[in-house]
Amino acid sequence: MASFLTDLLSVSRTETRPLIRLTLPICGAQLAQAGMSVVDIMMTGRVSATDLAAVSVGSSLWLPLMLFMTGTLMGLTPIVAHLLGAGATERIRPNVHQALWVALALGVVAALLLWVLVAPIFRLMEVPAEVATRSAAYLSTVAFGMPGVALFQALRAFSDGMNHTRPALWISLVGLGVNIPSNFVLIYGGAGLSGVFGDSLPTWAQSLPALGAFGCGIATALSMWSMCLAMALYTRRSRAYGDVILWRSPTPPRWRIIGELLYVGVPIGVAIFVEVTLFTLISLFIASLGEVTVAAHQVALNYTSILFMLPLALSMALTVRVGNTLGQGHTARARLVAWNGILLSLVIALFNSALLWLTAEPVIGLYTHNADVQRLALSLVLLAMLYQVSDSLQVNLAGALRGYKDTRIIMIITMFAYWLVGLGGGHWLGTQGLAGLSAPMGVHGYWIGLIGGLTVAAVLLSERLRRRAKGVAYDTRDASQS
Repeated sequence: MASFLTDLLSVSRTETRPLIRLTLPICGAQLAQAGMSVVDIMMTGRVSATDLAAVSVGSSLWLPLMLFMTGTLMGLTPIVAHLLGAGATERIRPNVHQALWVALALGVVAALLLWVLVAPIFRLMEVPAEVATRSAAYLSTVAFGMPGVALFQALRAFSDGMNHTRPALWISLVGLGVNIPSNFVLIYGGAGLSGVFGDSLPTWAQSLPALGAFGCGIATALSMWSMCLAMALYTRRSRAYGDVILWRSPTPPRWRIIGELLYVGVPIGVAIFVEVTLFTLISLFIASLGEVTVAAHQVALNYTSILFMLPLALSMALTVRVGNTLGQGHTARARLVAWNGILLSLVIALFNSALLWLTAEPVIGLYTHNADVQRLALSLVLLAMLYQVSDSLQVNLAGALRGYKDTRIIMIITMFAYWLVGLGGGHWLGTQGLAGLSAPMGVHGYWIGLIGGLTVAAVLLSERLRRRAKGVAYDTRDASQS
């Protein structure tokens, strides 16, 4: 044990800085993409509580689909990282091309699901009629952007695996730059523009309709395709990828390589989908509790999700570092690299908890002026402080395991921890309470369930990483054949 700690300290001195260099651009990209959701919530919230609820409920449907696609395509990152570490760069281009085929198929399927299944889901969950109507209109336009965001995520996974994480940051900022003015024009219409430009605004601009949630969906789709096209252009022209010339002679579908990608990626996608649907189903379950509860839940969740971007970015960087190290055949060092990242994630969690304590009240005031929504959201944010450590640990433990291409166990653990413990326990507390001890806790019961689910996930994933990192027998020839 003493020898391990000494080695860990030694690796920490050399590994922490490159890990942070990879993490910060990823975090910036995640924040920019999360910023789009924040802008959507803030702008629609100033139209009406109904539009805010429509976008909130709609987001709880399309975001899980997008994140499932993202997770599946993240399977490309450890594959590229292993190949890069092993020096087998000639095998990277065909792997990326197959990922693009997978991304296109996933994007089209996601769009079809949003067009077909939205209305039945809203009826099943008893979403209020006006909220359901506006949310369905919002989702009908977001659907057009799903193929674009899937292709962007495939290209991003390639770039991240090549240790080149900055393009995702700059291009996500491009998406945010498209999203904000598009939202303003389409949500508020001519009335909003007149408030800024006054009498100098042309007559045709003054007559633009205020589309509310529907306009927000159009702006989201435009942002998705802007990021896709910008990332394609960058990977075509940049010399940062060395001898990997991505856009030369397109590769037709190769089912063996696609199968390998899906073998690694689908469990990641399912794990992320399970985690996100935990939040999604909570949003749908509480929809019947009224617009104030839905809005407060969304505000608190949106704010805490922003802080989650840093541990999430660290986990993505940790996948790359562990994958590179294993690709080089350094199994003992890979174990130390993984645990160094876990220790860093603990420091980040404590920082996030302190930040929530200091900033919760003023930040919530930026989202809404409704006193009831503010009061309820603040109580939820205080609960969120309790799960910062377990949330940061579980996502980075999963990131380290992805570096080992050990993805199926992550899926199994998350399904158990999030759905059975988190959602099942939260639904029981929310609707039944503790038998004989408390009344139904409503939305607070669901958030207590989140704390339990994330904690169980962190404990189980830490044990899996301990066994996997200690017992791995890795052959560099495996990386060159992936």
